[in-house]
Amino acid sequence: MLGRRENPREHEAMRKMKNEFMVNWDDLRTKETKRVLVLAATNRPFDLNEVVIRRMPRRLMVNLSNTPNRTKILKVILAQEELSPDVDLDAVATMTDGYSGSDLKNLCVTAAHRPIIEIIEKEKKECVATLAEGQPAPALSSSGDIRSLNMEDFKYAHQQR
Repeated sequence: MLGRRENPREHEAMRKMKNEFMVNWDDLRTKETKRVLVLAATNRPFDLNEVVIRRMPRRLMVNLSNTPNRTKILKVILAQEELSPDVDLDAVATMTDGYSGSDLKNLCVTAAHRPIIEIIEKEKKECVATLAEGQPAPALSSSGDIRSLNMEDFKYAHQQR
């Protein structure tokens, strides 16, 4: 919403909304005992409107996390997941240089889909085979049948990026 004004593809309604936002920001008042903190975050600071940048008195640059911190982030994301003994989160953190926290979450989601997809494919094959033999369809798998995440799942997810 607070991108540069010189975007030729920007709709007039968006321009008006930005102007209204800036006017209201200028008129922002508080009681003597109360304070208002405006906090903003972006991963594209160079695309921000100059007027917005002037209204932000302090700016902090937060770099992408280093390998040890990515390991910590992965531990938080995967805290509730069952991991195989071969999963080395330090190795996953090393291979994800340049990833943000959001990127790491997406990597873990992609890795977690792999065991589920395997079960779905297995069920499809079994269903086709039993129906071809004229037998009733086999029972569907339960959540207990899903295997633990292994290192190959993370390598696969990394390759998908």
